[in-house]
Amino acid sequence: MVSPAARVSPRPATGSGADRRHRPRWPLLAALTVLVLVAGVYLAEFTGLLGVHTVTVTGVRALTADEVRAAAAIPDGQPLARIDVDGVAERVRALAGVERVAVARSWPGTVRITVTERHGVALVSRDGGLWLVDGGGVVFQRLTRWPRLPLLALPDVRPDNPAARAALTAVAALPAPVTAQVAQVKVATPEQVTLVLTGARTVLWAARRSPRPRLPCCRRC
Repeated sequence: MVSPAARVSPRPATGSGADRRHRPRWPLLAALTVLVLVAGVYLAEFTGLLGVHTVTVTGVRALTADEVRAAAAIPDGQPLARIDVDGVAERVRALAGVERVAVARSWPGTVRITVTERHGVALVSRDGGLWLVDGGGVVFQRLTRWPRLPLLALPDVRPDNPAARAALTAVAALPAPVTAQVAQVKVATPEQVTLVLTGARTVLWAARRSPRPRLPCCRRC
């Protein structure tokens, strides 16, 4: 008979199935997470699974969607993640008549191009033809017919030309019914613009000078 003092408590089993079940599994989960991320990056950037299949174009009026797509030059099936949206916008912005462009990815396979075209407010004669001019003085489109817009009688129309800016400021300030009667705009100086209306009528448009700023007095008054 064994005395109670001589009894020995059983040792916990080592390497048992119960211990293995309680071991942390985070190394395995971390490895699986990394594997999934690598596979996702590979599928998104190096395969056609998430490639470009549709290019949508909105905002065009004078231009066509096909012209914008041709300028964007996005290869069909190119991975959407690798599309250079800034490069696409720059190529589309080079089209005559385009003022602003916004390019965005739309998963899983669409590129959306939103175009804001320039709005012609006047005409200019150049290279033996008529061209549209926007409100900022940018000459952007050659025309095949004469629309009812004022003709700027200026040899040099560009955004940084004070005479062109004065003429366009006068045109922009006119109500639409009056603008339709303006046949020609002449500029003697940036402060003096002449509007030649139909019926041999003329209107002198004197631009207001900016008030000269008052300097602080250096003496006691």
